[in-house]
Order: sequence, then structure tokens, then C-alpha cells
Amino acid sequence: MSGLAAVLAGREAPGIHLWAGAFDVADVRHTVEHAGWGFGYVDGWTRADSKAAFLAEVGRTLDFPDWYGQNFDALADCLHDVGAGVDGVLLLWDGWATLARADEKAFNVALSVLGSRVHADRGVPFSVLLRGEGPVVPGIIRLD
Repeated sequence: MSGLAAVLAGREAPGIHLWAGAFDVADVRHTVEHAGWGFGYVDGWTRADSKAAFLAEVGRTLDFPDWYGQNFDALADCLHDVGAGVDGVLLLWDGWATLARADEKAFNVALSVLGSRVHADRGVPFSVLLRGEGPVVPGIIRLD
């Protein structure tokens, strides 16, 4: 988990990264939480294969409030409030290519919104790991 360890230890800047780690989700969660970070998991293969499903899944996994409107504006608002009581937040998105291929526009907006949170000046560090193969995403580099 060397690339993941670098993110959690602050040796790798928060960001959106491609990640090939073949670890079980439970093991990744344990590692992230043991480092004092919050963890969210999006399963793009079965639970987030459309814009609506992605927005719902992110809200569920990051425990957004009841008023979350499941649109990109509400996603941006809620992302800025995640992380209370933890050293950072990591979102693992398996099967991201499903949305990228099915709705390229929604995928690009999702990356833009997530990226805005990654680069925000307030709140705890926030990183997204896109795990698995998929189309080339300009500006996104492989973590390890």
C-alpha cells in the first residue's frame, strides 16, 4: 500500500489519483482509519454506474446530511463539511470507468467537484483514489 501510505502520511499531496492497489476494501478501510483518516467507498461496478447513482452513493458513504440534494452543487457543499474529527478523508472509487464511459460529462463534472474539495484551503486533507482500469483522464496521475 505504499502509494496509499504516502497519502496518509502526508508525503504525497492530497489529490485525485489512479491507484492499482488490489487490496480488499476492508483492508484499505482499516489502513485508512488506523491512520486517523475518514474513509468512503464508492462501488462503481454495481452501485454508482450513473450520475444519480454516483451522487447517491457518495452521499451515503460520506454520511451527508438529510438535506443533501443529490446534485453536483449539493455535492460540492457537503464535501466541504466532511472530515470533522479526523486527520483527513479518503474516498476510494472502484469501477470509476463505468460512469466515465456511460456519461463522460457527468464523470468530468464529478472529477471537477471532487478536485475542488481536494484543493480547498479549508477543512482536512481530502484525496480520491480511482481504482481500476479505464479511459485516460488528463491530469490524473498514477499513485503507484
